[in-house]
Amino acid sequence: MKSKKVMSDPDDEAADLGPPSIYDTDPPEDDDLWFLPPEEEESQDVFLPPGPRVDQRMLFDPREWREAQSGLSSELAELAVTFGALDERLRAGPEGWTHRLALMDVSDLGWWTGDRISVDRLALWTGLRIGATSDDVQALFRAGWAVRRLTSGTAPSTGGWEIGLTAFLDRMAQGMEDVPEAVADLAEVMRNAEGLHPVTQSAIAFHAWRALSQSIGQDTEAAIVAARHAASMGRGGALFMPLALSGPGALRGVGEPHEKLSAWIRGAGQAALAALLHLDRISAWETRAREVTADLSGRTPPLLVDALTAWPMVSAPLAEELTQASRAAAQRNIDRFTRRGLIREVTGQGRYRVWTAAL
Repeated sequence: MKSKKVMSDPDDEAADLGPPSIYDTDPPEDDDLWFLPPEEEESQDVFLPPGPRVDQRMLFDPREWREAQSGLSSELAELAVTFGALDERLRAGPEGWTHRLALMDVSDLGWWTGDRISVDRLALWTGLRIGATSDDVQALFRAGWAVRRLTSGTAPSTGGWEIGLTAFLDRMAQGMEDVPEAVADLAEVMRNAEGLHPVTQSAIAFHAWRALSQSIGQDTEAAIVAARHAASMGRGGALFMPLALSGPGALRGVGEPHEKLSAWIRGAGQAALAALLHLDRISAWETRAREVTADLSGRTPPLLVDALTAWPMVSAPLAEELTQASRAAAQRNIDRFTRRGLIREVTGQGRYRVWTAAL
């Protein structure tokens, strides 16, 4: 009679062989089989072909930014008050103040982006289109674009983010179907951020454009877009919110939304306060300059005061252009202003000299 063949347990066979050796390994447990997919049914589809699914979480989740905004409500209120004061000062002040702050802010921004265009060179470029070299002509183009966008034109969200931002960034588009992909992506991010404070939205726009854009000047574009959009919380006196006048602290936020927004609010508040203090000094200087030059005849002295109020740095050719006087008349009045202690020369050179108001 044939005997049945009984299948034995491998563990029983190992036990029959005697005590385990130091070289034996423990049998694998189910928890150690890391290469097997999880048993949960809802997780099975993740490992189906063509492979693991891409993380579908939002890159800029508005819920996280709303939570960060709630935690920073006190700081945000302080920034709103400071910016409101700046907005009122610019509404009541001469038009040149906005241009002056824009030149200073863009120049300081360049030290963070790496362009590093000084105020005097930026003034020459925006006023006379001179001063560029083969090494930094693109940097001057970007800085000049930034000054124009901060001082004139519509905000990037005007008419919808797709159309407004396309025009703001000088991107070519014939219709909605021709909107650049990066612009469309930012527009989607900003639509999701509707209902948040303009300052919070501007922080999202800044960090989102840096992540989405592949252009060379993306950092400059991100800062200018954010600065113009943040000013929508005002009443139209300030066309932009300063970001770099007291250093690039607002632009260096990293980490979670709370850390980014905290750095943004703190840096913007310091920049807005620096702008207010600077306007106090330039206002006091303008009053003193008009009193000291009241005895001078001709139309050039008051026009030169206006020029020095609107421009942080002025050269003789730029003064000639701004006052529409002859080169001799412009230089003669510059010398008079210098002797009366109203302005000072900053280069220390015999040629290509530049003057600034002695605040």
